[in-house]
Amino acid sequence: MYTLIDGKKTAAEIRHEIAAEVKKRMEAGLKIPHLAAILVGNDGASETYMANKIKDCSEVGFKSSLIRFDNNVPEKTLIEKIIELNYDDDVDGFIVQLPLPAHLSENSVIEAIDPKKDADGFHPVNIGKMVLGIPGFLPATPYGIVELIKRYKIETRGKSCIVIGRSNIVGRPVSILLSQKGMDATVTVAHSRTADIGSLISRSDIVIAALGSPHFIKASMIKEGAVVFDVGTTRIKDSAGEKGWKLAGDVDFENVAPKCSFITPVPGGVGPMTRVSLLRNTLLAVTLREAGK
Repeated sequence: MYTLIDGKKTAAEIRHEIAAEVKKRMEAGLKIPHLAAILVGNDGASETYMANKIKDCSEVGFKSSLIRFDNNVPEKTLIEKIIELNYDDDVDGFIVQLPLPAHLSENSVIEAIDPKKDADGFHPVNIGKMVLGIPGFLPATPYGIVELIKRYKIETRGKSCIVIGRSNIVGRPVSILLSQKGMDATVTVAHSRTADIGSLISRSDIVIAALGSPHFIKASMIKEGAVVFDVGTTRIKDSAGEKGWKLAGDVDFENVAPKCSFITPVPGGVGPMTRVSLLRNTLLAVTLREAGK
């Protein structure tokens, strides 16, 4: 029988811990952490994510701000706002919601963010620190996955792990984190050009699916007792539902789960941990600034 990795429950526990820290800060007369976000356009998934982020901030006692731009905002205007937030002493951390419209350079936007306020952990400075094992702001989704591994006491030392997907947001950073000292997994990164991917998956103790292809991972690919993290969140049609769509993961959960020792659901698995990681990074940002770092 598999154990369901309940990201929603774990994220709630972490928010409770953060709220306790914020309460201590209030009692000590210290600054209340402020997390801001920039949203370009009105993508449905991004709108939902932002609404949940604002709710999370309220729950833990953070101040939050949402800055909106039209879908056709000039890159110069967007970067000017980022620079303004960089110099705003009241803002401790902020994110620019991805993906961005095609006319905007994600790299230019990310590089404009002050690394010390990079709540998403995407800035090259923070990625470099992560690669070197220097404490800093970790990319939110990989940070959440590692936290689930720790809290569910999942053994990674000497285990074979496959990460399917090589994005700079999830695949690459989580592969680095799992191979570092303390995690000690042997990690393979697979992608669209990987030959015989099913065979590689079938030999892996830990499978992290982050490719954005609904139900790509089948039961026939999974070894008995494997640990599976499903990062996929694709909207698919659901004529029976009120919204007309539902979220689908990269894993065929119903058939894969019985073969697993641990598995995350979609929704309610990795997603809530991504959001709570933004809160943790923002709390770290304000404490580092107070320490003069």
